Amino acid sequence: MKTLLASVATAATLAAMPALAADIIVVAHGQANDPFWSVVKNGAQEAAEQTGANVDFRSPETFDMVQMSQMIDAAVNQEPDGLVVSIPDADALSPSIKRAVEAGIPVISMNSGADVAHELGAKLHVGQSEYDAGVAAGQKLAEMGGTKGICVNQEVGNVSLDQRCEGFAEGFGGPVQVIPTMNDPAEVQAKVRAALDSDEDVDTVLGLGASLVGEPAVAAVEAMGLTGEVLVASFDLSAGFLQDVADGKAAFAIDQQQFLQGYLPVVFLAMNAEYGLIPGGDVPSGPNLVTQDMAAQVIDLSAQGIR
Repeated sequence: MKTLLASVATAATLAAMPALAADIIVVAHGQANDPFWSVVKNGAQEAAEQTGANVDFRSPETFDMVQMSQMIDAAVNQEPDGLVVSIPDADALSPSIKRAVEAGIPVISMNSGADVAHELGAKLHVGQSEYDAGVAAGQKLAEMGGTKGICVNQEVGNVSLDQRCEGFAEGFGGPVQVIPTMNDPAEVQAKVRAALDSDEDVDTVLGLGASLVGEPAVAAVEAMGLTGEVLVASFDLSAGFLQDVADGKAAFAIDQQQFLQGYLPVVFLAMNAEYGLIPGGDVPSGPNLVTQDMAAQVIDLSAQGIR
C-alpha cells in the first residue's frame, strides 16, 4: 500500500508540471459492453488532460486476441512515445508486445499480465496479482461461513480470470466449481440460479465482474429467497453492486482501483518521454476488499466512473 501511495503522490506531483506532448497508445482487451473498462479509460483520459499527452485508447469490440494483437502491431507501426497494454493471454500477444520493445517503444502493462510482463520486456506493471486477490477473497468468504462455492467466469479464455478462480479455490479451502458464461447478465443470472437449484449445498458465489456478474448473482439469490443464506462477493465495483453490499445483500467487492491502471501508465510514459523518468518497480493497485461499512462511501465515485 505504501508503494501505491508513493506512486500516486509521484504521479500527482509530476502531473502538475508543464504539459507534455507525448504520443501514447493504450491497447486494452476490455469488451465494449463492460463498464469496468470505461473507468480505465477515464483514468487514461484524466492523465492525458493533466500531462498534455496525446492518448489514443483502443480495444476490440469482443474478447478477441487476434484483433488485439493486430491493434498492438498497428500501434507499433505508428511509433508512439509509449505503449500501454493489458495482457490477458501472453501466448497470443507476446509476439506483438516483443515487437514493440524491439522497436524501442517503452511498454507498460496494466490490469492483467503481472506474471509475464517483465519477460516480455515491459518496464513495469500497474495492477494486482489476480491469484493473490482470489486467495484473499476465498479466505474472507470461508471466514464468513462459506463451505461450497461457485466461481462465475464471464470471459472464458482470459488467463487473469482463471487465476482469480484458482486463487479463490486455494483460499476458500472447500469445493469450488467454475461456471462459464457469456458476457450477458441475463445468462449469468440464469446460470447462477441453475447452479443453486442443482446443488443446495452451494452457499457461496464469487463473481469476476461486478456489473456483469455480481449484480445478476445477487438478483438470482434474492429471487430464490436465499439472501442471507448464500454469500455473494465479486471482483471489481459498480454502483449497483456496492449498493447491494451496503444493503447487506452481498458480502464485499474486491477493488483493484482500475482508474489508476489507466491513469498511472500514461503519466509514467509521459514523464519518460520528456525527462527519462520511470518508476523502478511494479505498482500494486489492489486488491482492497470493500465491505458493508465502507461501501456507501464509494457508491458515488463508482457512479462517476472513478471507482
